Amino acid sequence: MRVVVTGGAGFIGANLVAELLARRQVTEVRVVDDFSTGHKSNLAGLAVTLYEGSVLDPELLDEAFAGADAVVHLAALPSVPRSVADPLASHHANATGTLQVLEAARRAGGPYVVAASSSSVYGANRELPKRETMRPAPMSPYAVGKLAAESYLAAHHHCYGLDVLPLRFFNVFGPLQSADHAYAAVVPAFLDAALAGRPLTVHGDGRQSRDFTYVGTVTEVLAEAVLRRVAHPDPVNLAFGTRTTLLELVAQLGTVLGQPPAVVHAAPRPGDVRDSQADGTRLRALFPGVVPVPLAEGLARTAAWFRGR
Repeated sequence: MRVVVTGGAGFIGANLVAELLARRQVTEVRVVDDFSTGHKSNLAGLAVTLYEGSVLDPELLDEAFAGADAVVHLAALPSVPRSVADPLASHHANATGTLQVLEAARRAGGPYVVAASSSSVYGANRELPKRETMRPAPMSPYAVGKLAAESYLAAHHHCYGLDVLPLRFFNVFGPLQSADHAYAAVVPAFLDAALAGRPLTVHGDGRQSRDFTYVGTVTEVLAEAVLRRVAHPDPVNLAFGTRTTLLELVAQLGTVLGQPPAVVHAAPRPGDVRDSQADGTRLRALFPGVVPVPLAEGLARTAAWFRGR
């Protein structure tokens, strides 16, 4: 089986590449990445065929997709705050980029396409847990782009018969996640600060909650989706229904690190969702064999990676 991973040099992408290469059914992994957010070093020692460039380049996609059996589309411009600062760049990468990937898949004869969406599409809808049948209410350009991407996946299934699977990621964390930029996710940002002896910056009161998902759980789902060609035109939450406030996360990190970190509070960020928790019913029905890595274990693995860098 030949698998293309767009964004394969990124945090989730590189972890997925390693997972796919460990599966005997996978004979080749191709990576498409322009290194705008990913790092070539993430692919060190991994036997991949690299196509350096953007998913907005149709010719590059045609070359990478030729003869492929499956495409895992992870290439994106992540971060809600980044999209608030530059909504056009976010739209081009996340919405138009997905459309380019789907059109390239059509030209390549219809490989299976699984793609990353985001829990941010639920936005201002305050109901918990978040069920896929709920009305989306995006609060940021990033969320709008991800909702558009989901819609293009569904349209290409219904209009052109592509087998697709849109997965809504919920606060994925783990090894390889970068902390060295202004838009770093909360777990790497907290770990980086704590290990350097700096206080953790909590935006708002810290009682906002998230459904944290360890990257190893995410890559297991993605690999199983590819190998079994799990198709579902409607979005599927990729999280298991946990709910952890940022203050609880800080306390858990203190347990993992053996010392409670100092905390400073800052103003809430525009576009941030207050609470997030997945209904995992649809995910469990499609992937009954996947057992999620518990938060404490995932944090311990991630802290060990940060310490070993």
